[in-house]
Amino acid sequence: MVYSILHENGMDHYYQLEDRPGLSQRGKTNKSFEYLDDPSIQEKLVSFSEAGLVRISFSLPQIHCSSCLWLLENLHRLAPGIRSSRVNFQKKEATIVFLEEDITLRQLVELLAKIGYEPELNWQTLEEKKSETIDRSLLYKLGLSGFAFGNIMLLSFPEYLGFERAAVHFFIGYMNIFLALPVLLYSGSDYLRSAWRGIQLNRLNIDVPVALGMLALFTRSIYEILSGTGEGYLDSFAGFVFFLLIGRWFQAITYRSIHFDRNYKSYFPISVSVLKGGDWVAESLDKLKKGMQIMVKHQEIIPADGVLLSDEASLDYSFVTGESDPIRKKSGEKVLAGGKQTKGAIRVELSGSVDQSYLTQLWKEEVFEHNEASATSRLVEHISKYFTWIVLGIAAISFTWWYQVDPGIAFRVVTAVLIVACPCALALAIPFTYGNILRILSKQGFYLRNTTTVEHLQEFNHIVFDKTGTITDSTLIQLQFEG
Repeated sequence: MVYSILHENGMDHYYQLEDRPGLSQRGKTNKSFEYLDDPSIQEKLVSFSEAGLVRISFSLPQIHCSSCLWLLENLHRLAPGIRSSRVNFQKKEATIVFLEEDITLRQLVELLAKIGYEPELNWQTLEEKKSETIDRSLLYKLGLSGFAFGNIMLLSFPEYLGFERAAVHFFIGYMNIFLALPVLLYSGSDYLRSAWRGIQLNRLNIDVPVALGMLALFTRSIYEILSGTGEGYLDSFAGFVFFLLIGRWFQAITYRSIHFDRNYKSYFPISVSVLKGGDWVAESLDKLKKGMQIMVKHQEIIPADGVLLSDEASLDYSFVTGESDPIRKKSGEKVLAGGKQTKGAIRVELSGSVDQSYLTQLWKEEVFEHNEASATSRLVEHISKYFTWIVLGIAAISFTWWYQVDPGIAFRVVTAVLIVACPCALALAIPFTYGNILRILSKQGFYLRNTTTVEHLQEFNHIVFDKTGTITDSTLIQLQFEG
């Protein structure tokens, strides 16, 4: 079917880009997108609509290769009403602009589903903010520090090549100060603020020795350049901040690409069929109320608690309890939200709204909200408290000793101790290591919620899988036990 659509529009090139592009339609049921005709639902999904021109963004989890990108950005060749389509490959999102008079929202979603890129539409989608505020401050800080790092190194070439006092004769040192000052005050501001906050709270975190190293490196360089006693180390200072920020950026981009911000709403459909005046009409879940009669079709999840009106139902409650064996229910019995109907369609009279269901209360349990601090983070914070005091002690002892021997060397010794003792390797190693582990595992289809799980994995001796299907898809699982 997909091939026929592309062949008719002269887009066979799609199959030359990748061996297995898109998502196979074999065995997929034809879903109804009738609810997308509801103006109230359209208003919540659409990000812009003016004079018949509509802009909407879809999450398309099926995006995975260059052919996906090529096809989705050529949607206008499949439907004349589509003006443009742009794909964010990293977020697996597509932003589409279309004309309502030529193609409706429902027809657009049906087209995407037909070619193997069915949008991820669920109840949570309706409640998400349309305009997500993206914090680009880290990128700006990284770009500024990288710019300063590269230019300071270029200006320092005379010094690298052995020209004595080049920093003074050619005013290179002053230009380097001009470039390094924004790196300290802007790019490195997060570390300085974190260190200052830790000192105010009498908690010496890992950023305290990092900030001390930054300040020592910067002030010593300024002193040497202004006093004419040396060329300073501003190239090392800018590079130090640059690589620290790369570590933060790498970890942030890894978390963003593997995000787990779902709740029970992300598994519910946007709407269900509600009986109104003898007709079944699509109604969004936020409008469901007590006493309404709804139709739960085959393989659909019951969105709210209610009473079964049909003769019988076969419900799979694995989403709630983990038990995949269907439970038989008869007419008049209570059915709970989260149960999936496995045989035909059933009628249910609601006993409450979606937010008042048993499943909602279950999801609000403390176990789902508890965020355990990383063991490594706790260890680093615990060690850094003593580490900082030890470094400061060594610096004080060194200053006292050298002040008696040679006062001119004492200041240089103190700054050298603070610079050398800066735990930059530790600050870099943690985000790079954990971010890389998450990236490698995700490529193998193994997704971890956070870095704490990475730490726990190394403590495992045995992994036991039960029969329920909470770990993987119960319809595809094929396991054999030997032992």
